[in-house]
Amino acid sequence: MTAVPTPTPFQPDDLFRLHLPDSAALSPDGRRVVYAVTSYDQGDDADYCHLWLQEISTGESRQLTFGKHKDTEPQWSPDGRTVAFLSTRSGKAQIYLLPMGSGEAWPLTALPQGVTGGPVWSPDGARIAFSAGPAPDQLVPDGRPYRIQRAVYRFDALGYLDRVAQAIFVVDVTGGAPRQLTADGANNMAPRWSPDGTSLLYLAAQRPDSMRSLSPHLCVVDLHGNRRVLVGDDFNLSAACWLPDGRRIAIVGTPSERPIGSKSDLWVFDLAANGRLENRSMGLVVGVGGKFQGDLPTQIVRITPKLFIGADGKDAFVQVQAGGSVNLYAIALEGEESCRPLVTGEQACYLLDMSLDGTQLLYAATDFQAPLDLYMVSTGHSQEQQLTQLNAALLAERALPAVEHLLFAGRDGVQVEGWLLIPPTGAAPYPTVLYIHGGPHQAFGASFHGDMQMLAGAGYAVLLVNHRASTGYGDEFSTAIKGAWGDLDSTDLMAGVDAAIARGLADPDRLGVCGLSGGGNLTCWIVGQTDRFRAAVPENPVTNWLSFYGVSDIGVWFSVEQLGGHPHEIPEVYARCSPITYAHRCRTPTLLIQGEHDWRCPAEQSEQFYTVLKANGCVVEMIRLPGSSHAGAIAGTPATRRAQNEALLEWMNRWVLA
Repeated sequence: MTAVPTPTPFQPDDLFRLHLPDSAALSPDGRRVVYAVTSYDQGDDADYCHLWLQEISTGESRQLTFGKHKDTEPQWSPDGRTVAFLSTRSGKAQIYLLPMGSGEAWPLTALPQGVTGGPVWSPDGARIAFSAGPAPDQLVPDGRPYRIQRAVYRFDALGYLDRVAQAIFVVDVTGGAPRQLTADGANNMAPRWSPDGTSLLYLAAQRPDSMRSLSPHLCVVDLHGNRRVLVGDDFNLSAACWLPDGRRIAIVGTPSERPIGSKSDLWVFDLAANGRLENRSMGLVVGVGGKFQGDLPTQIVRITPKLFIGADGKDAFVQVQAGGSVNLYAIALEGEESCRPLVTGEQACYLLDMSLDGTQLLYAATDFQAPLDLYMVSTGHSQEQQLTQLNAALLAERALPAVEHLLFAGRDGVQVEGWLLIPPTGAAPYPTVLYIHGGPHQAFGASFHGDMQMLAGAGYAVLLVNHRASTGYGDEFSTAIKGAWGDLDSTDLMAGVDAAIARGLADPDRLGVCGLSGGGNLTCWIVGQTDRFRAAVPENPVTNWLSFYGVSDIGVWFSVEQLGGHPHEIPEVYARCSPITYAHRCRTPTLLIQGEHDWRCPAEQSEQFYTVLKANGCVVEMIRLPGSSHAGAIAGTPATRRAQNEALLEWMNRWVLA
C-alpha cells in the first residue's frame, strides 16, 4: 500500500502550477461547455491558454486546441454547431471559427491591429460583432511627434487612447471584410445584439470630450452605422442587456448624483416610454454586480460582472456582494420587487453564461481555500453542479491556512468585518501581515488569493479587513471616507490588528503591512502615523493627491468626488489626505513596488514617497516593473508576477522576522 504524502505548506512556485479558467461558454442546449484554461509553461516562462470541451452529463473533458498561444473567449453559435473564439496563434488576436463536429479552426478576421473584444454572435448566427482598435495606417508612426486633444488621453492597461480606442465592427460568418459601425473616438466595447438582430447595444467609454474616464454612455447602433445615446452623463453604468421584447434594457449602475461608492442597482430602461428608468433592486441594502479584489492571472475576476436575462424576460441574473461573499441572485424585472438568492454560501461566484432557454447558468466559484472552478446551476431550483476540479492534484499536496472570522468595533462603534488566515505551521502568536485591499470601494472575502497563500505558507498569519469605504455593507459604510481619507479607514484597520492581537493570534512585535493601489495608499498613510509595523510594501500607491489629480487617468473626477472639490478649492484637504504630507515621519523599512506603465497611480507617486523617505533617513527601496500597468503584478507576464511575489516575501522575511 502506497503511503499518502503529508500535505506541505503552499510554496511561491505553486502560483505557477495553477490552472485557471479564463472564460467559458455554455452550449445553447445547456449540455456542453467550452472553457479556456490558462496554464504556465516553465520552459518558455510564458502563459498559454487553450480551449477544452466538457460533456456535462458524463463530466468528461477533452482538449480542443493546442500550441504556444492564447485561445480565449469561446462563444457558441445559436445552432450549437460552431464555436467562435479569439486566438493569438497568428500574432495579434483574431476571431477563429471551430466546427464542433469535425474540422480545424479557421480565421474569420485578419485585421492588422487585431481584435480586442468579442466575439458576439447575432441571433440568426449570420454575423459576429466585435471591437477593435484603429488600423496602423490611421496612426501617427512610432517615433514621430503627435498632438493630444482628448480630455483623458491615456488609460491604464490600454495606453494612449488615440492609438487604441476601440470601435464596433460586424463581420459575416461566411467571410469578407468586417464593417466598422462606430467612429466617434470613444473606447466602444461590450456589444450586445438586439433580439431582432438589427442593432447593437454597446458601452462608449473614455470619450474624447469627457473627463469621466470610468463612466461610459450606453449607446445603440444599427447595421448602417446610425448611432444614438440612450443613457448619458446622468448615470454611472457598468453593464446592460436587452430584454427579449426588444423595447426594454436591463442596466446595472447608479445615478451620477449619488456619492462615489454608492451601491449599484438593477434598472429597467424602457425605450417605448421615453427612456423611463425603474429601479428593480431598491430593497437590496448592498449593490448589484459585486466582486472581490483578486490577484490571480484570470480575467474572470477582473472583468465587469456580467448580466443575463431569462428567456421569458421575467428575471435578470446577477452577482451580489454582501460582506465576505459574492452570490448569485435572480431579480424580477416586472411586478412586485423580488431579489431571490440563487447560489449562496461563503464563496465568490462569477457569472459566465446562460443556456439559450434560460434554464441553466454557468459560473465560476472560489473560496479562501480553493481557486476558481466551473459550476452550473438551474435557474428554477438552485441545483448546483461542479463541472471542473482544475487544481485537485496540487491542492491535495498542500496544507492550506485555516480561516478565523473577525467582527470588531471601529473607533465610532460601527461593526467591521475581517478574516485572519492562520498559517499551517508554527504556533500562535504568529508573525502577521495586514494586507489592505484597493479601490477603496472594493472588498476582500471568500476568494483564493495568491499572495496570501504564499505568505501563509511561509508562516505568516494574513489579516484582511473590510474597512470603511469597502463595498458590501451598505452606502453609509462605503461612502464614509469622502473628504477624509486616512481617518475611519485607517482606524478600522488598526482596530482589526488589535482584535487579532487580543485573540492571541497576531504577534504585536512582528507585524507587516502591504497593499495595492488604495491599499498602497493606506500602507503609506499608516507608516507616517505609527511605528508598530516592522515592514511595509506599498504597491502602486496614491501618495500625493495634488499631483495625482493631474497625472492619473482618473485623477480629475476621482479626486473631486473623493475629496470634495478641486485642489484650488480645498488645498488643505488635498494636503491632509496625502500620505506624502507625513512621509518625513516614517521609520518603517519600506519597499515600494511600482509598474512603470501604470497610468492609474503613475510612477511619480512612488518616486515622491521614496525620495522623502530617503531624504529623512528611513530604510527604503523601490522595485520598478518595466512595461507593467496598475495591475501588472496580477495580470502581467510571469516574470513580472514572480518579481512581485519574491519581493513581497523577501522584504517581510528580512524585517518582520529579524
